[in-house]
Amino acid sequence: MSSNNIGAATAHLKPVISAEQIQKRVREMGRQISADYRGKTAHALAVLENGFMFMADLVRALDVPLMCEFIKPLYRDRIQGTTTSKEIFFSPEIEVRGHHVLLVEGLVHSGVTTDFLMNGLRSRGAASVRLATLLDRQAARRVALQPDYFGFLVDDKFLVGYGLGNPLLERNLPYLAALQP
Repeated sequence: MSSNNIGAATAHLKPVISAEQIQKRVREMGRQISADYRGKTAHALAVLENGFMFMADLVRALDVPLMCEFIKPLYRDRIQGTTTSKEIFFSPEIEVRGHHVLLVEGLVHSGVTTDFLMNGLRSRGAASVRLATLLDRQAARRVALQPDYFGFLVDDKFLVGYGLGNPLLERNLPYLAALQP
């Protein structure tokens, strides 16, 4: 795609967090996480799709022994009588027994899915489970969940770029931007 086409495609975006700000904060988080995991092997587990770009940069900023894996949440309706609820599954199922898991998210919003996943990892025998997220939207939280490491607090704007998409477009941008009406 030529630079003219990229400019036209991103004209509806307002940059919110620059690539430089992201990289600086990821390096800071990497130093903090490395200090906390000193003497341990971290089992970094990224949630797709929003977490893939953050995971790639974050693991390069870590200086501890490390395993990397990816999972994807799958949702389906569960019907019981007249009530419909959502079930959450994660694929593939990762072996975590005895591992120090660092769950990596691009964005924590309501926290419901993340909390469910963290509890599931603990119940399957993880030695520890910590949460690293690039973006924390605390105002939208529906469960008591506090990331162990976060990059930036964000408001209700719908953000794209740096792994986040609309729904699958604009994930390749090196910065974060809000969609302009």
